[in-house]
Amino acid sequence: METSEIDEIQTDFKMPPPAVPHGMCLKVMDDRNMRGGMGSETNPLKFMNQDYNILQEYCLKKGLRFVDEFFPPDPRSIGEGLLDPEDMARVEWMRPTVLCPNAAEFIVESVSRFDYSQGRVGNCWFLASVGALTFQSKFLQKVMPDRQSFSRDYTGLFHFRFWRFGNWYDVVIDDKLPIIDKKLIFVQSKTYNEFWPALMEKAYAKLCGSYADMHAGRVSEALMDFTGGVHIHYDLKTAPTDLWEIMYRAFQSEVLMGCETPRGSEEELPNGIILGHAYTVTNVYQVMSGRYPVKLVRLFNPWGEKEWNGDWSDTSPLWNTVSNEDRKQHLLDDNGEFWMSMEDFLRTFDNIDICCSCPDFLEGKSASRWTSKYHNGSWVIGSTAGGCIKNQDTFCTNPQFWLKVNEMDKACEQGQSNVLVSLIQKPDKRNRRLAAHHGIGFCVYAVPPEMRSEGKFGSIFFKHRNPVATSGDFQIARQVMSFFRLEPGEYLIVPSTFYPNEHGEFILSILCKNEIHIQKDTERTEKNFLVDLLGESEPGYNEQMDETLNNKALFRQYSDQYKVVDAEKLQQILHENLLRGNKNTEGFGLDSCRSIIAMSDFSVSGRLRGSEFLRLWNRILMYKNIFYTMDSSKDGVLSFSELQNAFNKTGMHLNEDILNLMFVRYGGASEQISLEGFICLVMRLNCMASIFQRLCENGKITLTESEWLGLTMYS
Repeated sequence: METSEIDEIQTDFKMPPPAVPHGMCLKVMDDRNMRGGMGSETNPLKFMNQDYNILQEYCLKKGLRFVDEFFPPDPRSIGEGLLDPEDMARVEWMRPTVLCPNAAEFIVESVSRFDYSQGRVGNCWFLASVGALTFQSKFLQKVMPDRQSFSRDYTGLFHFRFWRFGNWYDVVIDDKLPIIDKKLIFVQSKTYNEFWPALMEKAYAKLCGSYADMHAGRVSEALMDFTGGVHIHYDLKTAPTDLWEIMYRAFQSEVLMGCETPRGSEEELPNGIILGHAYTVTNVYQVMSGRYPVKLVRLFNPWGEKEWNGDWSDTSPLWNTVSNEDRKQHLLDDNGEFWMSMEDFLRTFDNIDICCSCPDFLEGKSASRWTSKYHNGSWVIGSTAGGCIKNQDTFCTNPQFWLKVNEMDKACEQGQSNVLVSLIQKPDKRNRRLAAHHGIGFCVYAVPPEMRSEGKFGSIFFKHRNPVATSGDFQIARQVMSFFRLEPGEYLIVPSTFYPNEHGEFILSILCKNEIHIQKDTERTEKNFLVDLLGESEPGYNEQMDETLNNKALFRQYSDQYKVVDAEKLQQILHENLLRGNKNTEGFGLDSCRSIIAMSDFSVSGRLRGSEFLRLWNRILMYKNIFYTMDSSKDGVLSFSELQNAFNKTGMHLNEDILNLMFVRYGGASEQISLEGFICLVMRLNCMASIFQRLCENGKITLTESEWLGLTMYS
């Protein structure tokens, strides 16, 4: 450690990792938090459960400097493959207060795109977005909270906020930065003692998993993570003829704009443009060149150098043809920023992305206001992962969203498109570069009035019906989106992966100039409870059944001297009388048998008396009969569709979300349900749903800790 750092810091403080609840509890907490407003820009979630205020208060109270256990100052946070071993061995982690003693500043004067240049990670897409962010104070204040400095209440702790797949997160970091030979490795500050760019980059690297996880990306990704808003993408080869006008209106609004050149390995073209590179759109302006209007676009290279050298560049003589007023726009510094004509922009660049809170600028002087709705969903293998429309038998199993478009106000009728649909797939890994993206897309179908029924449409609906709109070709990307026009009426939106049986979670967003209503297929049937037990049949007991099945004899054979059956005996009964000859089984585990007894034991003794055993055995035999009746493939296991039919046969009608959860829980890696799995599943679901429905008031139950532990642990 540097001597100056020892003098300044008495103790580096490592906060112990917070306890993390298990997956289902975490999901419930997240769902509740979202319903309660958490995850919004004003009430962000705490990334990795680290609370900035608690950490700051503790460090101030104890006189400590914070060190982040979740993004430690060591090679793990840099990541693999970014630096060669020799350079990695030379890396030191140093606080700005040590790099610049008594001079370190979070922000010097103001935040600007000229404050930084790209370092040794290929994150031009991120830095181009940062350049756009510096123009919009509203978004900048969201991402970079105020009152952070190296003087007042300094503890080595900083925080930034980013939107990530539906939620805003507050990301905490320490201020130890990776350096080699006393110079920052990654983003470089052009002012030696200014550190907001390096700290923001570190916070985003933590969000992604490491600095290496920031290598290569699309500018739209960071633009969305800075705004949490609407993303509009234009392929410049097929862009609308009024794109410059759209960009001009966008620049007058609160938007972030970035663009990308055609693919390449960042080689420089003769005209100064870099292939495979991201740029910031920093202005849209029109000049009069002589008697002719010229539409211009101003762009910024996050490298802080390497500029366009064609028409309207810094050295172009065309600036001599404009008025003195327009000549004020002329750029002279070699700082990465330059002008070019709209025609050259369309020829040279590949695409442009615009992110904003609301796309009202799209329609010029239109009085309409766009409204937005969004839904979270998932593709579950064997259940709701049906693949694209080419998979005719399974496409209908994909999640389906019912959309109703109301009549449009006359003031909003201008413009060809009135609906924007966006589909974002969530990552399946913590580290950004390890996340596997599927090919994704969506189709929109008009629903005739005579077919507007509840529930999910089957394959017949899609067989001879063409979509009225699509997302285009399926793309292996984080997001696909499409603009189109829908007349007032009812529609079905079906998001899917290209191939069937690909697991993933997604966010479906719909923006419309009209008033809209959207529901997932499982929300269209109004019921009091998610699990409908009203038709669940209780197997009857009578002497005839008793004689036929010899249930009493069976009980007498296996019961002990106290005339009860315990878990070990129940396991023996099940294996010798229910599963004998069944090759597709691993058998009932002892813990499963204990659970079955707990759910059937009215006396809470851990054993079954005669009447309790007979009731249970009749139920098990009924479930066995249903299992083999619904096993249409006769392979001794149930697929998802067979499981759905089996539940209907029991009289229980499940919400699809719960059914998906049960399939994941009891299907395991085989994605199939065995006989013993089906029996345990139906019994547990029946038990837990019955408990809730008997104890609930106004859709909720209230339990003491003792009651909660008793119900959950003894079942």
